[in-house]
Amino acid sequence: MKATVKWTDGAMFVGESGSGHAVVMDGSEELGGRNLGPRPMEMLLIGAGGCSTYDVMSMLKKSRQKVVDCRVEIEAERADAVPAVFTKINLHFVVSGVALKDNQVKRAVELSAEKYCSASIMLGAAGVEITHSYEIEEFQAAN
Repeated sequence: MKATVKWTDGAMFVGESGSGHAVVMDGSEELGGRNLGPRPMEMLLIGAGGCSTYDVMSMLKKSRQKVVDCRVEIEAERADAVPAVFTKINLHFVVSGVALKDNQVKRAVELSAEKYCSASIMLGAAGVEITHSYEIEEFQAAN
């Protein structure tokens, strides 16, 4: 796996993945940026959330759950000192669907946390306190 990050100006960078996709990252105006993209540390959170959500959805599809929507709400705390590393991250899954089985959703979240999500497992191994939670919302079709 490869990626390239190129400085453009101020506190703005363009990252390009090995698969050819690009994303703009930028700093706040106080730090010389123009606030035109997410911060690099925000990208780490988005990456961990994407990795874990991918796992959860894959497992729910395999268990034939009728998922209509799935999102992960991520909250993180950082150290006050430099380096301002993440100290705590919570990934809270909100899964909507028709007659979803609690045990299936719970197991998918647990397996992602314990076995499959390379990003969150890597962060946990580096000393970040990672927690996972979930809730199920019954899908209500519009009349």
